[in-house]
Amino acid sequence: MSKIVFFCIPAHGHTNPTLGVVRELVERGHEVLYYSYTPFKEKIEGAGAKFVACDDFDAEQHLDPKDAVRVGKDLAFSTRLLVDTTLALDDMVCKEMERLQPGCIVADSMAVWGKAVALKLGIPFVSSTTTFAFNKHSAQIMKQSLGQMFGMIFSMGKINKDIKRLQDKGYPVKSVLDIIQNDDNTHTVVYTSPQFQPCADTFSDKYAFVGPSVRPVTEQIEKNKEKLIYISMGTVVNDQIGFYKNCIRAFADAEYQVIMSIGNLVDAKELGEIPENISVHAFVDQIAVLDKADVFLSHCGMNSVNESLYYEVPLVMYPQTSEQGGVANRVTQVGAGIRLEKTSPAAIREAVEKVLSDPTYRKKAADISDGFKKCPGAKGAADKILDTFTKLS
Repeated sequence: MSKIVFFCIPAHGHTNPTLGVVRELVERGHEVLYYSYTPFKEKIEGAGAKFVACDDFDAEQHLDPKDAVRVGKDLAFSTRLLVDTTLALDDMVCKEMERLQPGCIVADSMAVWGKAVALKLGIPFVSSTTTFAFNKHSAQIMKQSLGQMFGMIFSMGKINKDIKRLQDKGYPVKSVLDIIQNDDNTHTVVYTSPQFQPCADTFSDKYAFVGPSVRPVTEQIEKNKEKLIYISMGTVVNDQIGFYKNCIRAFADAEYQVIMSIGNLVDAKELGEIPENISVHAFVDQIAVLDKADVFLSHCGMNSVNESLYYEVPLVMYPQTSEQGGVANRVTQVGAGIRLEKTSPAAIREAVEKVLSDPTYRKKAADISDGFKKCPGAKGAADKILDTFTKLS
């Protein structure tokens, strides 16, 4: 039996895809220790891992909701948080790994402290990438607006100062690209298919594209109209009261069933009177809804997009961050959805009805779903981790 350590950042979209892999490793008789944050404790322990809390060391845990929104939009701000957390965790993580002597470390691509301690201590390492893998070729898909490019240029001074802080502590980081770009020499599990991953053939054989980790339907919802529209802005950048109100105006008394998930930053009472055909919830079982949905109006987070396409549901996309914009670009390229260009009630309804009326979008979503289902999934990810451990140990 091997001892395997996971590290992850405090984000549902980065944690959820790993849980099936953890479960698979535990079922094969391996001990898994998972370093994460208290809000994720229950689901991590539910997968069979031993949960280890990092809350006291992580600056992101002390953000207010408005600052949390900045994480996905402000690269300098995100880099500062990442560096602060890495340095705060440095002593604890190094001491723990020296004590535990794990056979392998698996770390989210953004949890740079996991990779760094593996390099320092010579422990076999696997990167867990829950977004698209990122190199100079796939970067062409992650196109940024002119404003975003200028913002990144003007923030490079701050970013480089934080990178220097890592270098001073012995971390092998040359630039911010070492944080956001995948290293071709590092064994890496990517939770998408070669078909959906941009430029998959430009990555080395150290990459395993295992497909998304999507759980089966466990609950049933009632579909009471011919067409079901699902609306969600995810779990982070979801303080969108004006947008939600426009969605309600767009579909008020229409011949559609609408399920809208608004998160916990907006009080449903602020939305005014809700028509009978629209139901508003703080949270829903997204898998249960997608199993019945005909179109998904989404912020375009990678996890949500994977789940939508897995259940053959085309998308209308309203991305809130540059990463989500890159995912939206890819969905558009494969023909499985369209971007929402304006957010007036008329524009929202027009975009949704365009996707509903053209079967090509659902056909393209089904094609991607077929590719996902041909991937090796959690079993393939576990094989990759154990194979890396065997070869490097």
